[in-house]
This record gives sequence, C-alpha cells and structure tokens, in this order.
Amino acid sequence: MSSTSKAAKKSVSRFGRMLGLGAERMMKEPRLVALADGLVVTDTAAEAWYVLSASNTDLMPEAAQDAEQDAAALALAKVLPGFDCHLKVIWARLDGEIYREEAHKIFTAGDVESVASMWAERLDTLDLPQRHILLGVRIAERDSATNATVKSTTSDALGIGRTGLEQAELAQLDALVRRMERRLEATPWRARIAPVELLAWAISRESYRPQPAPPRLPTVTGASLVRLTQSKAIPHADHVRLIDGRGQTAAWVSVLAMPEFPEQIVTPGEQEWLRCLSEITYTHPETGLDALVCPEASVRFTVWRKGHAIKAVDKVRQSAKEQRRSAAEGSAGETFAETEETEVVMEGLRKSMSRDGRTLLEDHPRLIVVSTESLEDLRARTDAVIGHYAGLSIDVTVASEEQRELWLETQIGDMLRVDDLRHVRGTDALAASMFWGGSEAGDDQGPIMGLLTGTTPGVCRIDITAGSARGDATTTAFVGRSGRGKTTAMMLATLIAALKGSFALMLGFKGDEEGLIKAGGYLGLDSHHVTCGSETPAVADLFRLLPQGDAALQVVSQLLIILPERMRDAGVETRLLRACNEVAAHPDAATWRVVELLKNSGDPLAAEAGEALEELSRTPLGAPLLGAPRPGASPLRPEPGLWLVQVPGLAMPQMGTAPRDMTMTERASLALMRGLIAYALNTSARPDLRDLPKVISIPEVHVLTGTDDGRRFIDYIARTGRALDTSLAIDTQDPKSLLGMDGVLEAITTVFAFEQSTAVQQDAMAELLRLPVGTSSRALIHGVGKTAHGEIRHGHCIVRDRRDRVATMQVDAPSAELLRALSTNPKDQAEAHEASTAKPDLHKDGSPAGEGEAAGSVHRPGPPASEDA
Repeated sequence: MSSTSKAAKKSVSRFGRMLGLGAERMMKEPRLVALADGLVVTDTAAEAWYVLSASNTDLMPEAAQDAEQDAAALALAKVLPGFDCHLKVIWARLDGEIYREEAHKIFTAGDVESVASMWAERLDTLDLPQRHILLGVRIAERDSATNATVKSTTSDALGIGRTGLEQAELAQLDALVRRMERRLEATPWRARIAPVELLAWAISRESYRPQPAPPRLPTVTGASLVRLTQSKAIPHADHVRLIDGRGQTAAWVSVLAMPEFPEQIVTPGEQEWLRCLSEITYTHPETGLDALVCPEASVRFTVWRKGHAIKAVDKVRQSAKEQRRSAAEGSAGETFAETEETEVVMEGLRKSMSRDGRTLLEDHPRLIVVSTESLEDLRARTDAVIGHYAGLSIDVTVASEEQRELWLETQIGDMLRVDDLRHVRGTDALAASMFWGGSEAGDDQGPIMGLLTGTTPGVCRIDITAGSARGDATTTAFVGRSGRGKTTAMMLATLIAALKGSFALMLGFKGDEEGLIKAGGYLGLDSHHVTCGSETPAVADLFRLLPQGDAALQVVSQLLIILPERMRDAGVETRLLRACNEVAAHPDAATWRVVELLKNSGDPLAAEAGEALEELSRTPLGAPLLGAPRPGASPLRPEPGLWLVQVPGLAMPQMGTAPRDMTMTERASLALMRGLIAYALNTSARPDLRDLPKVISIPEVHVLTGTDDGRRFIDYIARTGRALDTSLAIDTQDPKSLLGMDGVLEAITTVFAFEQSTAVQQDAMAELLRLPVGTSSRALIHGVGKTAHGEIRHGHCIVRDRRDRVATMQVDAPSAELLRALSTNPKDQAEAHEASTAKPDLHKDGSPAGEGEAAGSVHRPGPPASEDA
C-alpha cells in the first residue's frame, strides 16, 4: 500500500477505532474518472483489467489438471507479487437479440432474417448463462482517498470539476497495461486486455438500470461515464436492495463471506471452490423447479513478495519452536500437538517456497448472490449456496450488517473494505479454486453448433469453413456408431456453411440424406437434389462437368474401369482414346456420343465395347455416366448453394481388389464414384472459384476409404483444402480406419465424437480426441450417447476443437421443425412424406405455398429448386 493510502487510512482511523471498525469501512467510494481498453481510472488509483481465458478441465486427464494447477500457482508467484489484485467471476445471459445482430453478419444466403429470428428465440428460451473471468491489477496510485474527497467536494462547489484524463497520463498507464499483459498472456489463463465495452458493461450492470451502450471511443469519460455508473442501493442487514430509475426494486443482492476453509483441498474434484459456481442449483420457491443459481465471485488478493513471505513463515516457525521448548522445560515436559504440527508444517512450507518458487498470498473471497424476482427467491438461492459449500467442508456465511461495505468492495475500481475476513495461504490455495476451469470448446464467434453440457454452461460455436481463412487445416470429422446423430450433425454443419454463401456439396452414399434439401428449402437456400439413377441420365457426365481439355482422359479412365479386363488386354484403350478425342472437338461433347461412335465403328473390338457400354447405360449405375440427357434435366454445376448428390445402390470393391476380380456392379460403382470425385476435385480447384468457400461433405466415408481411389481422394482434399479454400467434412462409424491415413489425421482440426461400443473403436476414438487411451476414456466414449437412465441421447457427443480443447456438447438446431427436417430416422422421413402429400401447404394468408416449400416454413419460397430434385 502506498504512503498516500496509508495517510488516508490514518485520517479516518480515529473514528473507526471509536466504533471498533477498520479505517477502510469509513472511506468514501472512489469516483470513476475514465475507462479505456484494459484500464479503469478512479480519482485514487488506476487498475489494469484483463479477460482471462477459460480452460477446459472437465475431460482433462488428472495429470494434466495437476500440471495446469501447478502452472497457475507458479504464475501467481512469478507475475503478480506485490500487486493488489481483484478477481471477478461474473455471469451474463446469452441475449437472443445480440445473436440476431451477429447472424446478419455471419449468414449471407437464404432467409437470413428468419434464421436470425429462430436463433434469437431459441437462445431467449434456453436462458443460458455465460461466464466472464476478469482480473484487475492495481498499477498506479493517483491520490489518497481523503485528498480526493476534499478535491472533489471543492471542485463540485466551484463548478470547475474535471472528468477527463490527461493524454500523457493515459499513455503512461496504457504502457503499464500492455507490459502486464505480456506477462499474463503466457500464463494458463492466456490473459488479454479487456475491451472498454466489456468494462463499461461490467460496471453498469451493477446498477440494474437500463443503460445506454458505451460510445465506441478509445476512452470513456465525462457524461457518458456518469450515465454508466448511475445507481441507487439501500443496504439491509443481510442484503442490498437496488432501485431502478422509476424507484422500483430492480434486484436484491446478498454478499457472502468465506471465513473457513479446510486445511487441505482435494483437487481435481468437487472442492475446486470457484470452478463449481456453475454447478449450484436451488429449488424455486414458487414453481418448485430446480434452476441454476450461478453466484458470482469477487476475490481481492495480494501476492506477497517471496522474501516477505519467507520471513513470515520463519516467524511463525520460530514462535512454534519457542513454545515447544518452553513447554519442554516446564514441569510436565509435554507440548501441544498443534504446536509441534505447526513447526513441522512451517518447516515444510519454508523448504517448498525455496525450492519450487511458491509464495504466500492474502486473499478475501466473497460470493455474490442476486435475484431479480423477490427477496424470498434471493434467500432460497443464498441457502442453496451455503448448503453446497457446506457439503465441500467450506464455511460460507451471509455477512450480516456489513452488506454495504462488502457490496462496495466487490465493485470494479473500489478497494478492500472488510479486512478482518482474510486468509493467508500459499498460492496453491487460490490456484486450487480452478477459477478458470470448467467446460470450454469452440470458437469465440461464428455460428452456433450446439450447447456445452459440462460444468460451465454455454454455446459451442464452430464454423467448418473457417480453417482456410485462419491459415489452418480444413477437415472436420463426425465419428460414432449408427443412430447417434453424427450424420444429422454433419448435415447441420453443411447447412450452416451454405447459409454463409458457400458451395456446399454432400455426396450421399447412404440414401437417407434427403432432409438436407428439406432443411435448405425451409431456410430459403438455393437447394439442388441430384439422384444418380436411370431417371437422371448424363447427370454425372464428365464431358459436361469438367473443362473440355480435362474431360477426354478422365472419360477414358472411367470407361476402362467399366469394361472387362479381356478388352483392356486386347487394346481397347487406344480405341477409347481415339473416340474421346474425336468427341471432345464436338460443340456438345458427351459420353453417350463416344458410345455411339464406338458402336458404329468398323473395328470389331470398338464395336463390342460400344455395345457393352450402351447396355450398361440403361442401368441405374450406368445411366448417370453414359446415358443421353433428357430435355430440361440439368447436371451438377459449380455454383454457390446447397447440393445433395445421392448414389443409391453403390457397391464398392474392397481395397486392393484386382480389376479382374471385380464384378460388373463393382466396376460401374467405381466408375461412377470416380466421376463424382473428379467433379468435386475440379470444382474445388477452379481458379474462378478460388475466393468462394467450398465444403465437401461425405457421410459414411468408409465407403470411399475402402477403395484405393477413395483414399487418394480424401487424402488429396484434406491436404490441399487450405490452399483451395475447400473444407472437408467426413462421417464414419469406423474411427480406426482413419488412423492409417496420415494426411487426413494431420488435416483434422475438429472432431465430433459420438458413442462407440467396442474397445478397439473406443481406443481409436480416444486417439482422435487426443485423450489418454485407457479404461476411463473408454467409459466416457461408451456412455456419451446415453442418459443417466440408459436411454439414447441423440446428438450428444464429445467435441475436440481446433485448440485441442475437449468438452461434451449437445448438437442443437434453432427450431424443432428444422431438426425434424434433418432427421435420418426412416419413421420420421415417412411421416414427413405423408404430411407433405396429404394436403398442400398454405401461406399465412391462405394462398398455396410455392412448389418445393417445406411445411411450416417461416419464409417465402426462394429460388426454385433444381429440376433434378
């Protein structure tokens, strides 16, 4: 504490001593002078404020948690010795209106307004709390409290008050803020400077009055700052009542003290006394329903310099030693066990501090419980908090008759006021609270993919198209057993990519992906459904899909796969190449023209090949490649939108199968798959589409990875995705098959891991998640898809994000109608088909809905769907 602050305390201490109170209780609250990024300036001091990043500790191995805690304890000792610090854990509700504004920036295609409205309503319904962890460090003293009060009173009386901050002082303080940031960003909390908007919100929220948004300026001063800090609070014995602008009670607040902690805290575990804030529930006094309390925390602490801490430990140790000797010299010759234990503990602490770099800190933990409903509700919440900590052997009490002082003490920019509820302990004790731990995964901004289900509630934001823009890899894996929601999750991610204006292509080999197009129509996207079969001849003709110069050789490769080996041995390849080159010069080049040219050839081998290909063109697998197009049918096109290409009846050969051992069905399937692969590769590499984000989604990717061609395709897209701005989404029931594909493994940035039932697949899944392979990981992966009662929990999974954070999450959509549209359940699809054919859909005005518009759609129909649908 500076000399000016000590002088201020002395000036009021005579009154405090008369009342039996500390001097800090009597001091007037500081007046805010200015706010800036990372800086709160009052008339008495300047504080640097930082946002601390959360660490996902819920699924972190115990050894890693221990290492994280040790690193935090060491960071406290190395970075913050001698500083007065203020740690705040505060909660905000996820506001649907705020996400509505974000959605208009995130999404550019489809019915953006309807998508934004659906998510806004969904978030408002969920009412999810969002945690913010702030750390304030006092970096400068500006004046004593007494002098500041006198100056303020005089200035106000004369009308010459100044509310700004000199530029020179601001520049000096900003340099100190950034210097401290560089030291804190290397800690487990990865601290960054708190934006001025966040600080203004954190200060103004304490008044529970509607406040205007802070101006987007480098510094907030003057009238804007005054408006943000207006409040009226009436203290009572066990709470503070906050009054709004109309004189009505806006909130009831109770500040709780934590006077007693157990001698030892067991971590990892339930005794992580700040991490567990989000786990506390209570029974609502009126509804009887269980709800989260989400108490907030305010911990003022000072880390002692190591020399001072060692002297204090030596003093206690020496005192205990003298007591032991004195007792030993007495007539009884006995000493108290507590005295001997104190001496031993202090000796061990002294050695630990000298060896490990640890030190002591003095902290003053407070919990803040708030209710905006009633005083009865506040007391129910308070009782729940006290009971929860009692179960952890931690004493928590309502600070009776000191609510005003403690409430002021918790405010940003104020000071420590109640000094007699202190704890002096090692930095390990504050680190053991794991205030930065919990559940955290996903990006800081972007579209919402689901809800976190660990100890820290919130949303999980993941954008599968963002890897290339970050200069990162671009592959996302959805892995798990059948029926647990992985394909639905991938369809939702693909749908989100299309809403962002991407070219989103799904190659469907299962046949149950129609919901993607229904959902696209529901959201107003330009959606195209192409089914490869007898009714869609030439839809995958490479002469129509690829540039003219590339198509001929690709078609030759396709036809060589289809024809039997005896024809290849007889030299049919030369005949095919001659015919393809001749057709390539035609204005309307097409594979069916190659077939006709071969059939009418005078060469017996060419004619035989043409007849065989013509017969195959009449089959569901051959028509998309070899058939003549029907009027009005349009092939695949490389343009933005949502594209679903389904290939029913595909029967791929096993990897390593020799061409002579393949059946005709396998040869035709392989040729068709090669055509679709060539289309996807060409689209991703087109120079004119280089700036367009592209997504290729493949359900049941093990259908492709079981063949040499398929593995090469997946590997190529995974390796080149960043350069081509092409993201790859793969869905498989067989995580073990991915472990042998190094290119894919290196490119995977995000994993959605659903339930697996066999030990081999569970171990492979653990490797994908980068969790330790063993019994605990197997149990976690086996149980993630079930409720506590053993029922299937569709869409619940473990996510590993691009930062390698692992958390449990529930895949979520903004409306039940959208989830029903995306369902891959045959029963749901049959019901949806019946509903769509039972009667025509109607708009709200009673007029018939546009063709292709889904039932219950919230938008007017957009562009008509492809005629291939």
